[in-house]
Amino acid sequence: MLPELKIAQLRYFVLVAELKSFHAAARQAFRTQPAISLAVRELEQKLGQALVEKGGGRVELTPFGEHCLPLFRGLIEHHDRIAREATLLARHEIGQVSIATVPSVASRLLPGPLARFVAEHPNVQVSIQDGTAESVQQLLTKGQVDFGISSLWMEDEQIEFMPIAHDQVGVVCRADHPLVQVGGALHWSQLQGLPMIGNGTSRLLEGTDAACLLEHSRLFVSNMISLIAMLEEGVGISTLPYLAFPLENEKLAFLPLAAPKVERQIGMLTRKGRSLSPAAGALMAFLQAQWPSAE
Repeated sequence: MLPELKIAQLRYFVLVAELKSFHAAARQAFRTQPAISLAVRELEQKLGQALVEKGGGRVELTPFGEHCLPLFRGLIEHHDRIAREATLLARHEIGQVSIATVPSVASRLLPGPLARFVAEHPNVQVSIQDGTAESVQQLLTKGQVDFGISSLWMEDEQIEFMPIAHDQVGVVCRADHPLVQVGGALHWSQLQGLPMIGNGTSRLLEGTDAACLLEHSRLFVSNMISLIAMLEEGVGISTLPYLAFPLENEKLAFLPLAAPKVERQIGMLTRKGRSLSPAAGALMAFLQAQWPSAE
């Protein structure tokens, strides 16, 4: 059975070996000389071999002690490196965080707060995967990300959902569309008979008075870039949450849908019963402080 070596005893032996004196080692370690002598003696007993030559005023190492000295130095350095890294991880000063989010959050809500977090934690690496609300939830369930920021695709007993924002759904069309000339918020009946382009967020209309509009949609586009291109060409109109609307696009207009008023709830998604790493927990708490709760 291997002896259990205490780091403190190894440190004291290395000090004695380097300073060639129990007295000097005790002074540098802020311990008494008998305490240092006892630590070295106990280490020798565990190993079953003498490390220090007996007698004489100046400390000399035995051949066994000479052989062990670099080994003990390496062990102490390894211990200190691990202890240092574990401490930094616990203080979330270093670490890796992986999050998944829908593109609208990644482009509209995340940049400012994430830039501040990275500036305050320069040694924390953050990776972001964006996708649909369904894919965000799947990545989280499979444990491939630390947490997600999205609407809840479907109820899941394994997922904890903490609301952070409400996002109103509106109608998106060309800026020169007749609907824009009407002005004000829209009633769903004003959209009847207009060519509708479905997209990944169209499910938000399900269960509302506007659900019948989806039945007459003949085109479904899941990719946002392709959807924007179709809308710019006037192929039809669509519905999108406000955060998903490209504000910089002057060719398109966003018109709030007042009746029915449809919203998606954006929130933090975590796995129930699973703790976050210190770095992930720090990032999540930081983001929650930036965004008022949507409860």
